[in-house]
Amino acid sequence: MFAALFQPDGRYHNTPFQVQHGVAELVEYWKRVQLQEDVHVTYEILADKDGVGLAHWHVTYQVASEELFQIWAKSTGTNLVSRKPGEPLPRMVLDGVLQASLVEGLCAEARIWWHSMPLAK
Repeated sequence: MFAALFQPDGRYHNTPFQVQHGVAELVEYWKRVQLQEDVHVTYEILADKDGVGLAHWHVTYQVASEELFQIWAKSTGTNLVSRKPGEPLPRMVLDGVLQASLVEGLCAEARIWWHSMPLAK
């Protein structure tokens, strides 16, 4: 369903340095979302004009696998959260901005910028 939001050659920049291009790459990227549980999303549309939109978004989720935790840890460029083997995986907070360009009602290009960290206990 995620890939269906995009033009067939649509692009999704999940970081300034990574881009998923086309249906196959979008589908493969979105599979990681299945490694999250108890996801809560809020957003506010900041601008919408001539097929370009800008929104602020906020997400919290429970990391549901060691694989996703390792992906997060590598993407942050920081050390892993201090946790001992067997301790629960963290609940994460992401806060960011989305810029999207639409063509004929489908996304041609989306860029997100975000900051993530474990939810304070």
